[in-house]
Amino acid sequence: MKDTRIARDSLVLLGCGKMGSAMLEGWLERGLPPASVWVQDPGPSEWLQQQGVHLNEHLPENPAIVLVAVKPQMMAEALPTLRTMGNGETLFVSVAAGTPITFFEATLGQDTPVVRAMPNTPAAIGQGITAIVANAHAGPAGLDEAEALLSAVGAVVRLSEEAQIDAVTGVSGSGPAYVFHMIETMAEAGVAEGLPPALAMQLAKATVAGAGALALQSGEDPAQLRINVTSPNGTTQAALEVLMDEAGGFPALLSRAVAAAADRSRELSRG
Repeated sequence: MKDTRIARDSLVLLGCGKMGSAMLEGWLERGLPPASVWVQDPGPSEWLQQQGVHLNEHLPENPAIVLVAVKPQMMAEALPTLRTMGNGETLFVSVAAGTPITFFEATLGQDTPVVRAMPNTPAAIGQGITAIVANAHAGPAGLDEAEALLSAVGAVVRLSEEAQIDAVTGVSGSGPAYVFHMIETMAEAGVAEGLPPALAMQLAKATVAGAGALALQSGEDPAQLRINVTSPNGTTQAALEVLMDEAGGFPALLSRAVAAAADRSRELSRG
């Protein structure tokens, strides 16, 4: 963070809810001076008020980066207040779902550098993953700056075109909710088999967390990891015959779930 333009110039954070707060915390932990950050938020949390940033003060005229983290339904009201920063050197980075780059260009000016990003909620503990894509005016330099900014809360990947962001929404943007629901249902199934609820939940949480960590750290792909734990005619195989059923198992359910999220993302983008 200290080697980027962000550390030397000003950064504006428009909206500081859960995602904005997670990002701000990550930046500050990595050495971003609080005095270089301006935050605009109508209902600042107690935590935000204690960080030493410029809170709801007059904004600098030409900040290095504006990170837009307001809710999509507030975008039409909030973004025009920054119109004077458009068509210049200020890079706009948006983590707002369902808001296409064309909206920023129409509101701020066609020559405004814009990077659209899709993070996910594990960013709150520095374990997120964010996909980014830029317009022509941002280009590779804008992507580099956005990646430096967003890597404070996890991994960053680059997309080849904006249309891919809807699929990203379906897989990683909404994906944590799928995993949380799996934890819920695993625990409930454990209770049905005779476990105390607290123990069943502890086992489900630790199993999902451990399997995810193993998938990230192992040199083997998830298919091989699945094979490694599956003994012929054993307990895991019995379970997988249910979960891998093409009609009613994970393949059909997750395909429909990801498609539904991606379709809704496209609907939001169209307004």
